[in-house]
Amino acid sequence: MTGWVARPGRWVVWAVVVFFFVNLAGVVLSVVVDSFGTQWFGSWLPDGFTTHWYADAWREFGLPDVLLTTAIVALVVIAVSVAVGVPAAYALARRSFPGKRLVMLLFVLPILIPPITYGIPLATVLYKFHLAGTITGVILANLVPSVPFVVLTMTPFIEQIDPKIEAAARMSGARTVSVFTRILGPLLLPGILAASILVLVRTVGMFELTFLTAGPDSTTLVVALYNSVFAAGIRANQSVDAMATIYTASMIVLLLVALRFVNPTQLVTRIREET
Repeated sequence: MTGWVARPGRWVVWAVVVFFFVNLAGVVLSVVVDSFGTQWFGSWLPDGFTTHWYADAWREFGLPDVLLTTAIVALVVIAVSVAVGVPAAYALARRSFPGKRLVMLLFVLPILIPPITYGIPLATVLYKFHLAGTITGVILANLVPSVPFVVLTMTPFIEQIDPKIEAAARMSGARTVSVFTRILGPLLLPGILAASILVLVRTVGMFELTFLTAGPDSTTLVVALYNSVFAAGIRANQSVDAMATIYTASMIVLLLVALRFVNPTQLVTRIREET
């Protein structure tokens, strides 16, 4: 108790934190409640509740096709990112070569800088080769930040594995393929699972790159949400809020799954000093 009295700054910090989360909860709950409301004018709660706004959003925005496209893009991006990123992370974790720090910096840049800064030139190139507006173009655009993300996530996992285990397997006559599939594979499986889930969350929520390269047949959930708000036409607020609730619920589920398998501190990587 004395500590709290002696440090009133703690009360200020907690008051700011509580104020932030109360406002955040109020904004989210107002959208959710409105998505089920019939009419809501000048009262604490809507006049009535219904679920037909979700049915309207499902039909109007073509959510079956949107969800299928989102799943295809996310799964392909995960598969390609893991197939490319894991070997690259292994090389960075096990090998020392000139320019290693520069290579690591190049991997970090697509994650640190805003996607819009390289999204427009990337979209221009994809349009030039007639890939923009297709699922292929959306996948290629999302691979730009996803592959470095896998590399930076997997590097600490690989560094934690003792190289002597691989050396012992090779001395016992194991081939390179056997070392990767039977020795490193089981050890790296938690890291690969963590990287895959994080890439899934990132891909589903990636708006800038997807918006710049998506077309009518390659719209993902986050772009469909944007179109529900800003596209031409008149729509009921409840229908838009229903779309926002579907997207928010999807992202919350993905984040909860990610936090179930991933410790955020594992994402902090470092480059070992050359000795």
